[in-house]
Amino acid sequence: MNYEKRSPIVVIGSINTDMIVSSDSLPRPGETVLGREFLMTGGGKGANQAVAAARLGGQVTMVGNLGRDLFGDAAKASLIGETVDCHHVNQDSARASGVALISVDKQGENQIVVAPGANSTLSVQHLDAALASLPLHAVVLLQLEIPLATVTHAVNLAADKRCRVILDPAPAQTLSDDLLSKLYLITPNQIEAEALTGVEVRDVDSAIQAAGLLLERGPQHVALTMGAAGVLLASQGNHEMIPAHTVQPVDTTAAGDCFNGAVAFALSVGEELSEAVRFACRAAATSVTRQGAQSSMPRANEINS
Repeated sequence: MNYEKRSPIVVIGSINTDMIVSSDSLPRPGETVLGREFLMTGGGKGANQAVAAARLGGQVTMVGNLGRDLFGDAAKASLIGETVDCHHVNQDSARASGVALISVDKQGENQIVVAPGANSTLSVQHLDAALASLPLHAVVLLQLEIPLATVTHAVNLAADKRCRVILDPAPAQTLSDDLLSKLYLITPNQIEAEALTGVEVRDVDSAIQAAGLLLERGPQHVALTMGAAGVLLASQGNHEMIPAHTVQPVDTTAAGDCFNGAVAFALSVGEELSEAVRFACRAAATSVTRQGAQSSMPRANEINS
């Protein structure tokens, strides 16, 4: 990887505070379970992906919106401490910062409820100011925890600058063919792929079918993540199944965010997409062996070893 010729990475998305409780089992509707440890840490898909890329050595700028409150102050300070450029992270006096309530069981599975707060007011006007000096050929990474109109505007601006745009389509929602046609890469999991294509992804064959339908709608590449089964990487006329690494999971909360941040980083230092996905699978496997979201993101030497 060529660290001397890094392309900048711009992450546009959500910034939250995660409140995590571990327990033996996840509660059913109406059930109360006794938890074990409690952890409060930085989260939000956008911020998680920014930290993932920065810890690996990426030159990362975050664009987002926080409340002017204790959670917002702490989140911004934490991102700056991770060497993420936060000049375009706004703090809104009218809205509280976003929070996520997370339950994790002893198998590492989780349930998450998010109150988006100030994330829901990240505006087109804010983006215009933040991306006015967006360099040509940057790697731009987005998710769907901010308004879809803002995501669409960001994709259009980035495509005009010939940037490689990566979209993590989570949480799942309907996306236009026009938006999809401007993407370099889309990274759905099985649930999100089904929401976008109507194909239930159960195995490699159904993953190939779903990826093919997505490619027909315009993105250059699809990386369909399938948990322990690995990642199907598909382009027009070509696909390969990239295996996941076998680990004992502790907390899977931010595995997808780690994967996306690592793909963006690897592309920014000149890796081909296939190798970038392989690298990201190693990063994600490392992250699930640790508790928390941003706190679980590995550094490059940990992945390479």
